[in-house]
Amino acid sequence: MELAYIPSPSRGVLYLGPVPLRGYAFCIIIGVFVAVWLGNKRWVARGGRAGTVADIAVWAVPFGLVGGRLYHVITDYELYFSEGRDWVDAFKVWEGGLGIWGAIALGAVGAWIGCRRRGIPLPAYADAVAPGIALAQAIGRWGNWFNQELYGKPTDLPWAVEITSSTDGRLPGTYHPTFLYESLWCIGVALLVIWADRRFKLGHGRAFALYVAAYCAGRFWIEYMRVDEAHHILGLRLNNWTALFVFVLAVIYIVLSARKRPGREEIVEPGASDGDWDEGAAAVEDAEPDLEPESKSKSESEGPSAKADAEEKKDAGASGGGGVKKEPESAEKS
Repeated sequence: MELAYIPSPSRGVLYLGPVPLRGYAFCIIIGVFVAVWLGNKRWVARGGRAGTVADIAVWAVPFGLVGGRLYHVITDYELYFSEGRDWVDAFKVWEGGLGIWGAIALGAVGAWIGCRRRGIPLPAYADAVAPGIALAQAIGRWGNWFNQELYGKPTDLPWAVEITSSTDGRLPGTYHPTFLYESLWCIGVALLVIWADRRFKLGHGRAFALYVAAYCAGRFWIEYMRVDEAHHILGLRLNNWTALFVFVLAVIYIVLSARKRPGREEIVEPGASDGDWDEGAAAVEDAEPDLEPESKSKSESEGPSAKADAEEKKDAGASGGGGVKKEPESAEKS
């Protein structure tokens, strides 16, 4: 009886007409768009302007890609700088190899620059985009499926992934689809952050810290299942230690931040509400000139009768004007 399994794609390149697009890069691009879309909706719901998330992402995304690649190259330097390797391959991001830790760290630097340019607090921005980042990771992990990389131990489970080619010398077979495990975990993290944010009104960076802590918890056990080459410290893979360390930092931040600044920011983007008022005021001002012709025509139609009334009052005043003028004279004589 043939076992069920998840087949790997026959090729890792998609063609948009004559343009080749690697599946890995395609997944990252889709993930970025989803993150910006969801982040924008959450940012506007918190009182910010539409489009701000995309403007800051122009800084955060390139920084994140550079940071992710740097982390990967530094922690797996032997893939690029050992004997028989070509160091130029370190620049071929489209072939795979991004470390989430470096992407988040340097991406935060890019976001900080973008936030400073807009006068926005970075923690508020991070809270808005946190679930979107988790979903971007969920989509991006399917790039590992296209590349047939970062899988787990051999297994005959029905959801095992079939590996037909390998760059690490392993035999073709069925393995734990750790990319799928992490993808599903990241979707769960996104839903958790959205729910907790609505339930507890998380602010001042706590929604982002919750995302970081929840992701690290999943990454720890998923990393433990992987069989690709990695540096080990005290029996654990380097990424296990990184996940554990970052998890502790995120939990500490949540606790201390909740004590120091409970609740959520009242204003996430200075001037956003004023901008909305200005737009409304402009609409009113645009409508006011339309009333002028009506008022003018009304005054013109009432003009003759009003003029006649004024002449009658003038005549009445003239007929009784003598007595009125004599009173001051008699008063002066007396």
